Amino acid sequence: MAVFRRLVLTLALVASALAVCACGPTSQAGTPEYGYTVVHAYPHDPKAFTEGLFYLDGTLYESTGLNGESDVRQVQLTTGRVLRSRALAPTYFGEGIVNWKNHLIQLTYQTQIGFVYDLATFKPLSSFHYVGEGWGLTQDGVHILMSDGTQFIRFLDPETLKETGRIQVTDRGQPVRNVNELEWVKGEILANIWQTDEIARIDPKTGKVVGWIDLSSLLPASERANDPDAVLNGIAYDAKDDRLFVTGKHWPTLFEIRLVQKTNAR
Repeated sequence: MAVFRRLVLTLALVASALAVCACGPTSQAGTPEYGYTVVHAYPHDPKAFTEGLFYLDGTLYESTGLNGESDVRQVQLTTGRVLRSRALAPTYFGEGIVNWKNHLIQLTYQTQIGFVYDLATFKPLSSFHYVGEGWGLTQDGVHILMSDGTQFIRFLDPETLKETGRIQVTDRGQPVRNVNELEWVKGEILANIWQTDEIARIDPKTGKVVGWIDLSSLLPASERANDPDAVLNGIAYDAKDDRLFVTGKHWPTLFEIRLVQKTNAR
């Protein structure tokens, strides 16, 4: 009888151990969440339907959308004053922009055509074609990275602007769609998610979201003038001085923020 009891106890312990082992590998830790503190607030053109944004050599470069209102512009950070701009033909709805060497590259929304300009003068140099919609652009020093409103980010050859690969953006195994404006920050891709006040931090090798930045309280609803299009969009990074800037479509303010990790996770 004693032998039987010992056998039952042993089997129970083994079953318990197997249950613990089975749970471990299949459970997933939550995705870290980040809040922010505002370091500075700068004026931003409230008429700008911001689609692309980057910082370079002391000034901001911005692209705006909407047919008949789209342009590319160079903007003074501290005042929001437009220093230089070039309008697009009314046929085109401007989207993301990025610099590569002495060029500025711009996407358009649904016309499947992009434009290359001289960075210093905004003189048009050439155009290129792609399949699907154009949303956001950034670069990692080797590739141009492009979003198209889906869960995918494309990698483009910066000289030919042809696709060389892509990653799927996922959070805990689920696709993250509506990936919009992009910015390369310290080896990660930061991405606006359209119609949300969140930014995804994405591992460029795997596409996995490694963190979420919650900016839901950054601009009060009262300052969005009941405009459903006045959503968070536009990320720029000053690598030299480690400054992160964000704004939105029709926002009157551009914010420099510093990230603060929350104690909770998704």
